Amino acid sequence: MIKQFINKLMGKSPASTMPSLGKRHVVPEKVHGINVDWVDERALNVVRTLQDRGFEAYIVGGAVRDLLLGLKPKDFDVATNATPEQVKSAFRRAFIIGRRFRIVHVVYGRGREHEVIEVSTFRAHLDNAEADQVKGNERSSKQELAGMTHAVDASGRVLRDNVWGPQDQDAARRDFTINAMYYDPETGNVIDYHGGIVDAKKKVIRMIGDPATRYREDPVRVIRAVRFAAKLASLGFKMEAKTAAPLKRATKLLADVPQSRLFDEMLKLLQTGHALASVAQLKQQGLAKGIYPLLDIVVERADESFVKTALSDTDRRVGEGKPVAPSFLLACVLWLDVRETWAQRRVKQPSFPALQDAIDEVFDSRIGDVSGRGKLGADMREIWMMQPRFEKRTGSAPWTLVEQARFRAGFDFMRLRADVGEVDEALSDWWQEFSTADDSVREDLLQQVRQEQQKTQRAPRVHSVRRAEKPAEDPRFRELEPPGEEGTTSPAKKRRRRRRKPGDAADRTPAAE
Repeated sequence: MIKQFINKLMGKSPASTMPSLGKRHVVPEKVHGINVDWVDERALNVVRTLQDRGFEAYIVGGAVRDLLLGLKPKDFDVATNATPEQVKSAFRRAFIIGRRFRIVHVVYGRGREHEVIEVSTFRAHLDNAEADQVKGNERSSKQELAGMTHAVDASGRVLRDNVWGPQDQDAARRDFTINAMYYDPETGNVIDYHGGIVDAKKKVIRMIGDPATRYREDPVRVIRAVRFAAKLASLGFKMEAKTAAPLKRATKLLADVPQSRLFDEMLKLLQTGHALASVAQLKQQGLAKGIYPLLDIVVERADESFVKTALSDTDRRVGEGKPVAPSFLLACVLWLDVRETWAQRRVKQPSFPALQDAIDEVFDSRIGDVSGRGKLGADMREIWMMQPRFEKRTGSAPWTLVEQARFRAGFDFMRLRADVGEVDEALSDWWQEFSTADDSVREDLLQQVRQEQQKTQRAPRVHSVRRAEKPAEDPRFRELEPPGEEGTTSPAKKRRRRRRKPGDAADRTPAAE
């Protein structure tokens, strides 16, 4: 009572009690059945290197959960009692990242084939009442947090946590029981403090400690809970009632989380192979709105054929181990806005400038400054600007288009439009053949297009004018005189005169012009 009174006078939050540290259970390989052959060789190298230097080191987190469930993990994390500086010194290519939570990235390989093993140091529990109190929220300045190892705001949100401790306290600091197990590939043992193995068998997603308090410590756990529930739903997992109960109330805490972090968490929801399941889970938990404005649009449009096809295609590609780009998926989600704004602007503007202005307007209203002005925004813009160019299949335009760096993304986007009937499927098939053919076949395809266009131009005119009733001196009627009349030139004849060979500079004019 006296301590609580003093804390109140000092402006500190009420003292919290040490959470249950659980009981250490060492589960041998013959019981848990993890196949060590499924552990990434680079993760094994990190564990062995640290253990050879006298440190504790384990595979930890979602990789252990997936191995227990018979799934092959895509990412591997390592936990150790070595400090970030000690970890960095043990590897040739290792980098300390983060200020809020300092961790080490150990890098193997280069370029697109590089692999990152994330290594974190065991963190200690520290009573929030004893932590440095910081005014503000997660956006607090670096200067305000300088020199602090553990800091919280008035609501109990952890703003900085770089206090090292023993393994049992580190386990208690993790979010869900099925993510708080430690696997030693050298001994084959799994260390479990909070019944993660039992929960995995029961197919339960359960928060360690009081769920409301844990969401307050880090509101992004709301999104993580949804992501895990979506990922594991196909295996029969369900969120424990106590874990799910505070979710909707906790969403208001996300207002103080930086937009860039929410944007990244949204991408994890949509690009880990369970986009459709994530949307379903958000609706099921009453979180269809309020997490992040752009995510609200995704959920709202998830049942529309074009967006649903894009989400399904993303899930398929992830399942097949193919790369996915956030620019492509977001371009699909926001295409309705671009298309409608473009149509409105074309009433008063030429097509291409109207499309450019429409894209700028959509970026300002839907994405803002988070990622709409960086590479992601540039890629989205290129995908959208490419769409009217697919309509032009004459001259050098097709040759130029297929050489564009983002052609495949733009083509895949157009093909999705064809799948839902927005453009002619024959157009999609033509570009598929043209993009994969050799030069001679491409010339044949272009010749076929020219012949089709000539047939269209030679088709009989719908209207006719009786010459006897037409004043010859009136210039308004000259355009209606048939080709070949003295002193007149038909539009078709004019076009034939202007025709150039493929590759001529005149053929590089954009389709919209």
